[in-house]
Amino acid sequence: MRKARIIYNPTSGREIFKKELPTVLERLEIAGYETSAHATTREGDATDAARAAVERKYDLIVVAGGDGTINEVINGIAEQANRPKLGIIPGGTTNDFARALNIPRDIQKAVDIILADQSMFLDIGKVNGHYFMNIAGGGKLTELTYDVPSKLKTMLGHLAYYVKGIEMLPSLKPIQTKIEYDGNVIDEDIMLFLVANTNSVGGFEKLAPDAKLNDGYFDLLILRKTNLADFIRIATLALRGLHLESENIIYVQAKNINVSTDEKMQLNIDGEFGGLLPGEFVNLQQHIELLVSDKLLEKEDY
Repeated sequence: MRKARIIYNPTSGREIFKKELPTVLERLEIAGYETSAHATTREGDATDAARAAVERKYDLIVVAGGDGTINEVINGIAEQANRPKLGIIPGGTTNDFARALNIPRDIQKAVDIILADQSMFLDIGKVNGHYFMNIAGGGKLTELTYDVPSKLKTMLGHLAYYVKGIEMLPSLKPIQTKIEYDGNVIDEDIMLFLVANTNSVGGFEKLAPDAKLNDGYFDLLILRKTNLADFIRIATLALRGLHLESENIIYVQAKNINVSTDEKMQLNIDGEFGGLLPGEFVNLQQHIELLVSDKLLEKEDY
């Protein structure tokens, strides 16, 4: 009999998954999985639970939570020789990765996708010994995701980020940064850089519009030094996917990226603090097998 392990964050989102866990367990059992569940209790717990699931030879890991929980599970299996399939049940505030995979927030509809058993091998990134499935970056603005208290995110959702963003705007300052990618070099003052695996970043669905999930390339987006008025204008354009028209935006694709700076710059990995730069970003093509929706499979070029 196939075995499935559910790893879930009981505090993600509005804590809805806990109420539906019995139904999810029942549906997986009916589908032929011997199923058990693990509720995370601390930072890094999902990584340990994922490693344990690999050691116990589970065929499927179902991750129920936000991007942070998914990231921890990815880090638990990325270096393993035999990696289980992954299923995603979105339960966080932004759910960028689930959105990129066209997985709905409705828990039972997400389970439908898992039980359909349609999978793809997708890229992940690695930087300074940490793995990420969606986004890594640096610059003051990227600190929003881990500066917002979890209780505020639970109560306000996306609005919590905007509240914190307004608070941070006056402190946004450029940092002299050297970025080397596939033989090219950019060395100038920047506001932020993003290394994206998908098109869904920070609640923006068109920030990296050409991103592919399995092509072996990152989408590198750099916001050059800009004043507050121009920054607000670019952010407004980004909501409609028109920000790439700005001369203050650099947007390229690359397999390997090195970023360094003489100043302190924190590294954001899938919405969580990932240490300090410098960093070398490496794309691991088609490294993780995920259960995905019909909508994703129907897209061209995948």
